[in-house]
Amino acid sequence: MKRPAEIQKQILGTQTLVNLTGVFEGIASMRIAQIKNQVQQSESYFDRLWQMYSQITIGTPFGFGRRNAEDEVIDKELFIVITAEGGFSGDIDQKIISWMLEHYDKEKNDIIVIGHHGAIQLAQRSTSFKKYFKLPTRDDNINVSPIIREVQKYKQTSVFYQTYVSLSVQDVKRISLSKAVEDQGKDAGKGEEIINEVTYLFEPSVFAVVNHLERSMMKIALTQVILESKLAQYASRFRAMTASHDLASESLSDYKLAFHRSKRAVKDERLKEMINGLRKARV
Repeated sequence: MKRPAEIQKQILGTQTLVNLTGVFEGIASMRIAQIKNQVQQSESYFDRLWQMYSQITIGTPFGFGRRNAEDEVIDKELFIVITAEGGFSGDIDQKIISWMLEHYDKEKNDIIVIGHHGAIQLAQRSTSFKKYFKLPTRDDNINVSPIIREVQKYKQTSVFYQTYVSLSVQDVKRISLSKAVEDQGKDAGKGEEIINEVTYLFEPSVFAVVNHLERSMMKIALTQVILESKLAQYASRFRAMTASHDLASESLSDYKLAFHRSKRAVKDERLKEMINGLRKARV
């Protein structure tokens, strides 16, 4: 049996682990609540943009913000894959990469990676990608403009990312970026008034205004996808920290019990030595 001093060191180390996992668990929980609030705010802004957009375009196809663009569109589908930048992400990033590669054809697709884990895994699999973007560390200031500029060069864009189901369940998902915008627009509804060049003055032109609205809505849609991916990552970390916290707490209880038993054993041993000493003295 270990001596009390040795067990005391284990108790101190485990207590530190319990405290740390508790702190990380709380941080993940706070981040989850913050991201949910941000998504709700961006949805309100998107709804207003879509209503204005639908009043101007009146059902014309989504143009990716490149109406009257002089640059030729690349006749490929762009794959954007969103992975974790670091930390506890489990095997879900590997699952995303594997699933994306099942659909990937280098003659028909180009890849943009968001997140360090994805870049490493693609490099390990000798799969080239067009560009890499660091996953934003701040949740309230995500700049997706450079990514949207890449999106506008391609005929279609699909996004592969982690999706949040619940605190205990995260999954992977693939969406078309234009379809994500249009689906969210259906939920937003249409404005009642028709806006045209007869009743309104557009500066510099109606096409420029429509392009701006389309780019803005794509930015919101992609930002929401990134936020949902981060939400899933935080949920995964929350689950991992909760499991670690519970395991550490259980170990702490076991160490404390062992400590008390060890102290009792030491006292019993000393008592035996005292009794034996008294017996020898009488003899």
